[in-house]
Amino acid sequence: MLGRLISFLTGGFLGRILDTVDHAIEAETDREKIKGDIIREHYRNRADWMRAGGFWLCLLFALPLAFWFGAVVVYSVFWCAGCAFPQPWTIAALPPPLDDWAGAIIVSIFGVIGVTRFSKGA
Repeated sequence: MLGRLISFLTGGFLGRILDTVDHAIEAETDREKIKGDIIREHYRNRADWMRAGGFWLCLLFALPLAFWFGAVVVYSVFWCAGCAFPQPWTIAALPPPLDDWAGAIIVSIFGVIGVTRFSKGA
């Protein structure tokens, strides 16, 4: 009887507030679940793309980068100004956008391959 009286006096206001809070919590939980599903599907699609031949496309970008990095390492060991066989020439640094992209290329290739091989081993 007291509950009906309070409900009558407040016009069900408290009930509506509590229902709104419950719906907000459920919506937030559903939103986080959807975000997790999207991230999981993205990684699954990325691994499938690598298995379907994307690896060769990645090598198209990685091989010139590996050649440049190898040239820098060999020059730094053997032909730099204070090394065993000093030379007057140097190897040029990558231009500004490519020096940032080089790290992203390596992480995108080896990161996906590492995750794929790790998941197969588990």
